[in-house]
Amino acid sequence: MTSTEEPSRLSLRGRTVSGGTITEEAVVAFEDDRISFVGTPQEFSQWPEAEAYTEVRIPAGATILPGLVDVHCHGAAGADFPSGDPEAAKRAIRFLHAAGTTTLLASLVTAGRDDMLRAAEALAPLAEQELLAGLHAEGPFLSTARCGAQDPSHLGAPDPDFVDELVARSQGQLRSMTYAPELAGTDALVEQLVSHGVLPAIGHTDADAATVTASLEVATEELSSAGFDGYTERAMVTHLFNGMPPLHHRAPGPVAACLEAAAQGKAVVELVADGVHLDPATVRMVFALLGPGAIALVTDSMAATGLADGRYTLGPQDVVVTGGAARLADGNSLAGGTSTMLDVVRSAVEGGVPLEQAVHSATSVPAELVGLADEVGALDVGFSADAVIVDRHLRLVSVFRDGRQLEPVRA
Repeated sequence: MTSTEEPSRLSLRGRTVSGGTITEEAVVAFEDDRISFVGTPQEFSQWPEAEAYTEVRIPAGATILPGLVDVHCHGAAGADFPSGDPEAAKRAIRFLHAAGTTTLLASLVTAGRDDMLRAAEALAPLAEQELLAGLHAEGPFLSTARCGAQDPSHLGAPDPDFVDELVARSQGQLRSMTYAPELAGTDALVEQLVSHGVLPAIGHTDADAATVTASLEVATEELSSAGFDGYTERAMVTHLFNGMPPLHHRAPGPVAACLEAAAQGKAVVELVADGVHLDPATVRMVFALLGPGAIALVTDSMAATGLADGRYTLGPQDVVVTGGAARLADGNSLAGGTSTMLDVVRSAVEGGVPLEQAVHSATSVPAELVGLADEVGALDVGFSADAVIVDRHLRLVSVFRDGRQLEPVRA
């Protein structure tokens, strides 16, 4: 906006869900790319600036949500972030923004070192342009026993030189890295990641509970002492239950250790609540045990998101999507998801999670994880003017990002 342009002022009126609270009737006002007012209709009518705002009519019974935040996303609309194609990535980002995911990390997968570095370098400018909130590296320091869709030929123990180069090629945009704590050198890896401002995330692990607990302790100690500006002091857990052994009463493993750490305020667990990766009853149980503040809903979405069943890629791996479920070509391992964040929220709610809790775990919590707790993820004054309008069935009506209404994008 130049100095001669008038600021864009819009207002929305309806039910809102934000910060774990449902307000049956409220007004949310935008001035350019920021939220300038949140309050009751009566408070808005008494606000001296109110007459300068144009009301955007939304359907009766609609609900206003904050823009959704996805911290684990490999692509959409036929585009694969790990491929490192900037133009294809922009297509995926446009689709995801218009689908309600107004803030997201681009997730890489394990691949050849040169390929990962090239992808990070190609995607970093999109984060600098604020199309992305940063990058997430899922690997390559993961367990071969629990690699899932990660290519086992490229897995290995932590390599400090590679980490330094990945951070450098990411131009400071690497936000998180998934690692398996049983590998040699992971304590040093955690220290190195935190020193670079990168959040450690446990995942794709075959470790026992004691090993996971010890690694989470190291991570939380490092995060606490580092004092990240605006960042969480809790470690992350990449897609709890997936990519790790199931909980057994005589071998509790990573699941029990991560649940305990999250309950103690030391970790945030990702849940891919798409009805494919997890049974809805499992999602409901974790919300009941931990509460929404310890959970980040994610999609783990890949190139097929928004498209029909068929053959796709996830990094170096070939993927077949049947009935919306993405699996490696051998049919044995899930290979990411095909749902949007709004699909995940709706699936969680249909499975019995209270709406305000599901929305909190899809907005405020992931925003905190990527250092944007004061910028996105809530309908609060001063926050980015991002909002998702949904109908009674949590189906998409419209999306605002940075105060602009987005046109629907066909994948």
